[in-house]
Amino acid sequence: MKHSKKHDDNPFKDMATEENLTTEDVSKNTEEPSADNSKELDELKTKLDVLNQQYIRLAADFDNYRKRQESERESLLKYGSENALKKMLDILDNFERGEKALENVEDCQTVKDSFNLVHKQVIDTLQKLGLEQIVTENQEFDPNLHDAVMQTPTEEVEENHIISELQKGYKLADKVLRPALVNVATKP
Repeated sequence: MKHSKKHDDNPFKDMATEENLTTEDVSKNTEEPSADNSKELDELKTKLDVLNQQYIRLAADFDNYRKRQESERESLLKYGSENALKKMLDILDNFERGEKALENVEDCQTVKDSFNLVHKQVIDTLQKLGLEQIVTENQEFDPNLHDAVMQTPTEEVEENHIISELQKGYKLADKVLRPALVNVATKP
């Protein structure tokens, strides 16, 4: 049994009626714009021009900001150590003064005292710049601060605690510049 079904081969049939458009409506839309429409169009063009100018100014401001930031970053990289070097110049001057003063000195204690004085000045200057020594004495081993280069079985010190410091470690604020090299206690 064959079923006959109505099939409409024109999918565009009655498109104008579906959108409720008439030829009069279409001709009205293609006519010259009315005074109201022209006024609205002019207002929209003015708003577009204003927004376009704001966008151009904003883009230029951002580009200038980016260039200024890049210049400041380059300057910081180039001259960032200036403050530290200025503070170290006093130490260099003291070394040179000490060298001249020790030319004719035969007393070893005077040489030691001069050396200790300059060493203390170096430490004080570095601390003012923010350098901190990493504490190791009686501390539990912390892999973030310490580098275990030796492990010694012992009962004298708790397991996983530092027995001795082999090289001092330093940090600047929260950043480890160099971990302390340590000997760590293990179970015998």
